[in-house]
Amino acid sequence: QLQLVESGGGLVQPGGSLRLSCATSDGTLDYYAIGWCRQAPGKEREGVSCFNSIDGTTYYADSVKGRFTISRDNAKNTVYLQMNSLKPEDTAVYYCAAAPPDTTVQTMCEPPFFGSWGQGTQVTVSS
Repeated sequence: QLQLVESGGGLVQPGGSLRLSCATSDGTLDYYAIGWCRQAPGKEREGVSCFNSIDGTTYYADSVKGRFTISRDNAKNTVYLQMNSLKPEDTAVYYCAAAPPDTTVQTMCEPPFFGSWGQGTQVTVSS
């Protein structure tokens, strides 16, 4: 099973930025559909952004559109989530995922959140 490791989380003030990274040493991420979700305490998992390179579709949750950007560096086997204009309601544990290349972005970013998920990195937005 693909092993994914997230990094880049931390404490940031409202309006600030963070870039999350997701790396794997077990394979080549350019083969997979990729994505990010998050879960805040007491809340259900929420799909943040997912990307399928076969059909070129990208999913962003309405709550992050225009602020977050998903990208991939195939040479580094790394997936990124650039988060700008952060808000306190963005506070959560963020998880990255990879799934077979024919997985739709809806299947990854909406229940059942199909794919292999990492252990998560904490993002806290607070003054």
